Amino acid sequence: METGEQVGVEAVPYCCSDFDGGETPARGLAIRTRKTRSLSTSSATACDYRRNQSLHGPSPVTTFGPKACMLQNPHAVMHIQDPASQRLTWNKPPKSVLVIKKIQDASLLQPFKELCVFLTEQKNMIVYVESKVLADTAIAGDESFGAVIQKFCTFREDLDDISNRVDFIICLGGDGTLLYASSLFQESVPPVMAFHLGSLGFLTPFNFDTYQSQVTQIIEGNTAIILRSRLRVRVVKESREKKGIIMTNGDSEGSRKSMQYQVLNEVVVDRGPSSYLSNVDLFLDGHLITTVQGDGVIVSTPTGSTAYAVAAGASMIHPNVPAIMITPICPHSLSFRPIVVPAGVELKIMLSRDARNTAWVSFDGRKRQEICHGDSITITTSCFPVPSICFRDPVNDWFESLSQCLHWNVRKKQNYLSSEEEEF
Repeated sequence: METGEQVGVEAVPYCCSDFDGGETPARGLAIRTRKTRSLSTSSATACDYRRNQSLHGPSPVTTFGPKACMLQNPHAVMHIQDPASQRLTWNKPPKSVLVIKKIQDASLLQPFKELCVFLTEQKNMIVYVESKVLADTAIAGDESFGAVIQKFCTFREDLDDISNRVDFIICLGGDGTLLYASSLFQESVPPVMAFHLGSLGFLTPFNFDTYQSQVTQIIEGNTAIILRSRLRVRVVKESREKKGIIMTNGDSEGSRKSMQYQVLNEVVVDRGPSSYLSNVDLFLDGHLITTVQGDGVIVSTPTGSTAYAVAAGASMIHPNVPAIMITPICPHSLSFRPIVVPAGVELKIMLSRDARNTAWVSFDGRKRQEICHGDSITITTSCFPVPSICFRDPVNDWFESLSQCLHWNVRKKQNYLSSEEEEF
């Protein structure tokens, strides 16, 4: 992005609590009693709780016993800011915003119009909208909205580059709108504010009822953000003239075609329409670790751990945990369990030599394509995360979504046992 439109993460001074041989008791999460989400009502509650420990674990001691120590490697030092102190700030006031609306949803027409009028007329923002959104007859045919439409800047997916034109993004819809926003930016992603106007809303923490005050606070800056890691995926295909030309958005390496993607949730490799088991080899940093025999395999980010992966039996991982999840889909093995690997590893998936059929791959549910013998899928953590604006903070927002959207650990409580009943 241009210098005038850069977004920074404000570093808040952090002091570790005293450590006298034992761990400092961790404070509990603030109790969530609210029914609606509003920034104005959350500010006072957030001040009641101050985190006195980093979301990262403590720095480990590197001396072991009287004589052993860890070999120091100055080239391998990496400093990561405490996620609890990651806050959005603007180098210069934002001037442009991309509004993403769920297509063909009549219930979003009025919120979309209200938001666009507010942004253009009250905030004097340059509003970017996808061309196919304005193709809706309910929008194009509204004469009262015509003056606002003329102020829009439009673009077309995969044809127009808006990466250096948009200061922040507002999503109206469900979790799919956030995934779509991620797909539009293959490198640096502007901050994303997602309103819950869809069905599930795990990734959309804001209610639209008080959108004016919420958007105003984002424009003014100083709000909590969570950096949702993405996967950098490279698909290399062998050229097959008999199957026609392979369309690419990447590089050409002789007889091979290369495509690259940025994935927020997961990469899914499955058996497609075939009745045979998928049979794919899984490599980690160049070493074959296993062969997947089943319906397929899911490689997901921590954000994607609460999507397809959790439905396939994986654990749910907080988005601040640097990791990659590998989850088999209906494996034909009693011992193939989901695993979590470090975020920095490089995974590679290829069809096994003795595979009976091809495989199919999709990226966040899109760009589905066939994988044949000789093709490869290389996956690692991207250095371009999605900065998602929090309603309160990364921890409370996540547990709120677990409770409200997935009803995590909802159970009728056991009755209290009276003293008379204890005797029996």
